Amino acid sequence: MHIFRDPRTMLITLGMPVVQIILFGFAITTEVKNVRVAVFDPSRDVSTQRIINRMQASEYFDVAQLIHTADEFNSVFSESKADLIMAFSDRFDENLMHSGKASVQLITDATDPNQATLLAGYASSIIADYQQELLREYRIPYLIETEVQMLYNPQMKSAYMFVPGVMGLILTLICAMMTSIAIVREKETGTMEVLLVSPVKPVFIILAKVAPYFTLSIVNIISILLLSVFVLDVPVSGSMFWLSVVCLVFIIVVLSLGILISSVATTQVTAMLVSGMGLMMPVMLLSGMIFPVENMPAILQWISHIIPARWFIEAVRKVMIEGLDVSNIVKELAILTGMAVFLIAASVKKFKVRLE
Repeated sequence: MHIFRDPRTMLITLGMPVVQIILFGFAITTEVKNVRVAVFDPSRDVSTQRIINRMQASEYFDVAQLIHTADEFNSVFSESKADLIMAFSDRFDENLMHSGKASVQLITDATDPNQATLLAGYASSIIADYQQELLREYRIPYLIETEVQMLYNPQMKSAYMFVPGVMGLILTLICAMMTSIAIVREKETGTMEVLLVSPVKPVFIILAKVAPYFTLSIVNIISILLLSVFVLDVPVSGSMFWLSVVCLVFIIVVLSLGILISSVATTQVTAMLVSGMGLMMPVMLLSGMIFPVENMPAILQWISHIIPARWFIEAVRKVMIEGLDVSNIVKELAILTGMAVFLIAASVKKFKVRLE
């Protein structure tokens, strides 16, 4: 009877397993789905068109755009227009029919080496199937040479993928969880009443509580970057200034989120459950930290848009790993800034200056 009368216990015992099985069942997948392909086809002949049609007919790939010049290659990845570039050699069909040999290049973004390897493997298998079809049709051993190029991470180091994700996870845990617990602890022990009746304004009480975690987050960012560069050999390819700006904006976002949680929660246990289970699991599964967002169902992709860590991880990868300039992270910075403004306003409005 006690369990049935406690909605929080019912939510944990009955609701959490449902949420976990849905998240783990759909978010954790190594399958390739909804991969956007950009095609560079200077010859535009029969063979290239048949391969493109095979790619389009596949359930794994979607031909998103055609590239007309080689100068567009860099913008495809920097502007997130596609996940894979398939570049055919000039006079593809003519070379294939006369010399029995032609080449195609597959270019992927290797900041996620596992995903890049899967994409290249799936695309290569489609090309190999077409090659076998030619063999059955003409009885001639045609050879289509497939060259795979991994951009941004030619050594295929997994650290290139995990460092931005770990930064987002650590900042979320330190800023959101620790801040929410610290403020709720004051409510439980009764010292918040003393602080509220003092001449100090509530806004300064909040700032005093978040200042230590803001400082600790900066120290953690510095230590992570130093370890990444000097121990894991992950270079900072882009601007250190804009990388710092992205980190500072994200710290403000998650600190504001922690304050909002503390304004709603009444006990440390509640604050820990909300900030821990409610933030840590979505950050790990839905932010693109481990599993590509593009491979998830549409509803989970939509939910991932409201997770701040997703935009932070994307911005860090672009600046730190891909070495892109600020023009390529305007979208991520704008979204994080908007989230910070919204969460700060909601936190100030929800913060109670009187305790019951």
